[in-house]
Amino acid sequence: MKKLFFGTLFLALVFVLPAPTMARVSVDVGISLPPIVFPGPPNLVVIPETNVYAVPDVDADIFFYSGWWWRPWEGQWYRSRKYDSGWGHYRGRPSFYRSVPSGWRNDYRENRWRGREWNQQRVPHDQVQKNWRTWEKNKHWKKQNNWGVRDSRNDRKRSQQQQQQGNHGKGRK
Repeated sequence: MKKLFFGTLFLALVFVLPAPTMARVSVDVGISLPPIVFPGPPNLVVIPETNVYAVPDVDADIFFYSGWWWRPWEGQWYRSRKYDSGWGHYRGRPSFYRSVPSGWRNDYRENRWRGREWNQQRVPHDQVQKNWRTWEKNKHWKKQNNWGVRDSRNDRKRSQQQQQQGNHGKGRK
């Protein structure tokens, strides 16, 4: 009987005592990218001939595409729903990045796009967040003066057409 009593007591102690004395192991795999400090939500520019938005006024490449913020760092890609936190690793390279020329930032600084004048339109963060889906669906930027890039051939044609329309209206009373 003593053996049964001590055996039961021993088993009870094994189940009760280890719970609070067990070491807790916690593995937190957080991705800590170097922070980029923004004084406020960033303005963006749409990269011509794409639906990719870029933050031009920081040294790091930060893009907005299809509802996600994207950022390359040390050969890897990261994405987040917020521009300033919550970055998660993304395997591979995002598909949109193939359409982003490596020299886009130089073109931005020089107000040129592939040798043509580029009048970039700064778009506030909240407008991009709110409208990107509709703008993409309706081809908003393509319709808006070709992303702000002047096409000398089309500009000449438009100018000639406007002159001809103006000449047709003259001489009438």
